[in-house]
Amino acid sequence: MSDIRVASRYAKSLLELAQEKGVLEQVQEDMKLFSDVAKQNRDFHLLLHNPIVKSDKKLAVINAIFKGKVQQMTLLFFQLVANKNREALLESVATEFKTQYNLIKGIQKAKVTSAAPLSSELRNEIGRRLVAETGKTIELEEHVDPSLIGGFVLRIGDRQIDSSVKNSLRKLKNNFNDNSYINKL
Repeated sequence: MSDIRVASRYAKSLLELAQEKGVLEQVQEDMKLFSDVAKQNRDFHLLLHNPIVKSDKKLAVINAIFKGKVQQMTLLFFQLVANKNREALLESVATEFKTQYNLIKGIQKAKVTSAAPLSSELRNEIGRRLVAETGKTIELEEHVDPSLIGGFVLRIGDRQIDSSVKNSLRKLKNNFNDNSYINKL
């Protein structure tokens, strides 16, 4: 079975248990913390994926880092995964947990790339329009790319709206290259 499917099943089980116990928000924060630690600390990431280090050593490191910072249920989940020798999947489980959590809570991620930082007024306007269009809560991720010259590129789900000056110039260039003004014989 692929690692993504296994991680998805672990995440779903943890999510359902957290909902049942009424600690979904805390577990979501725990998984976000785990994901952040794994992304920011290369040594921790490598430890989780190292087949030479025994599972009990990995679990001891996980407990040392997260004990007292996360829910008891989350620690027990880490222990369960370590007992199955699947610590390398924990990062994927954390990512998949966030995806499934967003699905349950009706949160849609959107990414906006602009030539300059967005003003709070423009950020609110984009958020309002996306909420009206999707009917979901929007989690807006912002990036600045000066090569766009002006305008923005908005990605939500599998859709992209490109209203950048760079894109307009590219389209104009392609129209001139087409040269539809010369009679074709």
